[in-house]
Amino acid sequence: MSQQVEERAGAAVGIRRLTYSDLPQVGAVERRSFVTPWSLAMFVLELSKPSSVCLAATTGDELAGYVVCSRYEDVWHIMNIAVNPARRRSGVATALMSRLFEETLETLDRYTLEVRVSNGAAIEMYESLGFKQAGVRRRYYHDNGEDALIMWLEERPRTSA
Repeated sequence: MSQQVEERAGAAVGIRRLTYSDLPQVGAVERRSFVTPWSLAMFVLELSKPSSVCLAATTGDELAGYVVCSRYEDVWHIMNIAVNPARRRSGVATALMSRLFEETLETLDRYTLEVRVSNGAAIEMYESLGFKQAGVRRRYYHDNGEDALIMWLEERPRTSA
């Protein structure tokens, strides 16, 4: 099932489940987004888990972004989210997160994630969705020893029907 979301720039962004056939484009976005990108095997593992929700944002045939989220005992952990650099700051990540909340509506409403302390744009987006800063993981990122900010959303905001 695909869902169309109007992007701030005016172009429609489709949100659907991520598939194995998306992985070449996922890898390209991943390498442009992160100093230490996930390997193809890491994405394959998450896609194969029944406890994961993996979503793609697309514009036409182009992958605009993706989110990978895994369910643990009593919390959803946002493992990876990235947007094609050419599409950033246009609502793609927010659309992905909103759809993720919809996909997990009937289960848990607690979420956690780690984000680089230097990634102000991502922190701002997470806070706009209701995430709160909950601590720091010192030297979490192996590439440069940067700290990770731990963020939690204890109860997802409900939309009125």
